[in-house]
Amino acid sequence: MKNKRIIWMLTAGLIFGMLTGCGGEEKKTYDQACADLAQGSYDYALQGYQSSITAGYKTAEAYRGAGIANIHLGNYQDAIDSLTNGLNDEKAGKALKKDMLAYRATAELKSGLNDAAMADCQTLAESYSMDAETYYLTGCVALAMDSYDEASSNFTEAYGEDATYDRSIQIYEAYLEKDMEADGTRYLEAALKTEPKNAEDYCNRGKVYYYMEDYSNAQKELTEAVNQKSTEGMLLLGMVYRAQGDTSNARSMYQQYVSADGSDPAKGYNGLSLCDMDDGSYDSALENISKGLEDASTEEMQDLLFNEIVVYEKKLDFSTALSKMQEYIKMFPDDENAAKELTFLQSRNGELSNDTASDTTENTDAEAASDAGDAADTSDEAGEEEY
Repeated sequence: MKNKRIIWMLTAGLIFGMLTGCGGEEKKTYDQACADLAQGSYDYALQGYQSSITAGYKTAEAYRGAGIANIHLGNYQDAIDSLTNGLNDEKAGKALKKDMLAYRATAELKSGLNDAAMADCQTLAESYSMDAETYYLTGCVALAMDSYDEASSNFTEAYGEDATYDRSIQIYEAYLEKDMEADGTRYLEAALKTEPKNAEDYCNRGKVYYYMEDYSNAQKELTEAVNQKSTEGMLLLGMVYRAQGDTSNARSMYQQYVSADGSDPAKGYNGLSLCDMDDGSYDSALENISKGLEDASTEEMQDLLFNEIVVYEKKLDFSTALSKMQEYIKMFPDDENAAKELTFLQSRNGELSNDTASDTTENTDAEAASDAGDAADTSDEAGEEEY
């Protein structure tokens, strides 16, 4: 009898250990997915969240995470589906549902489903308390629908709730995409009325001046930020110098940024590659892009890989550029600039295939180089779009 009891206890203990072990693995998978999402490793994050969903572990939260990862990966319909599943999950609380509604509206907006996005925004306004993010999102949707008064009203509310430099830049960029720069500039001007108190403030002011193309004041503010040990200030100051055609000082700032503690090296290497392109040092640009890719998040990888294609265009190696663009399109199918570049590269490779490279005239090469230069201008925006 005693032996039977011991066996039962051992068996129960083993089963309990197996159950807690499984729970531990499920938690570990979910936590790693969250970490991957935060670090910008969206493919890995998506895999982790899908595993959590399959295992039935924190399904509502996992659907949310999968939706966010899919948005970053450009899989907007998959994002909408995941977030809809999350919203229908009976375990989803009110705060989580509000968050998922906002993300679903974002995915719908990016998919061009403006009516659906606005419907979600209206649900947010009717069923939840509005905040700066939801006002801003609603403003963006209204702007996409050419409802300018509604957009202005929501942006005003968003800035009233969150009168920060970052918010002013967000609103400015939203208007800029609609060729309504003047409407957005007033938010930048409003932000500059705030007196700077620390390195972060000087950095943000420099960023605002950069967007306004007031490079003299941008340089002044960012120099003060760098003097106060702001690593982001180094990166931005590099951008300001480069915008003025001063690649020497720009390169110096990017190199300092790469070497600084707490920096994100991929952004610095991207900046160095852009300086290399400006200076015609294309092999050096490829080396810096390669270094940047070693530590790049998904979004940083997108910038670097696009710039890599531009470098090959500038080298007049259109065959390699086309091959890399085809790979790029598979990774980032929603990039409109890439679709235009793909058309250009296909036509360029078609022209070169009609005759041998040796038969191509100098004028054709000059024209191609000019076209590649235009592409570089596009890549500059992609490479610095985080600001």
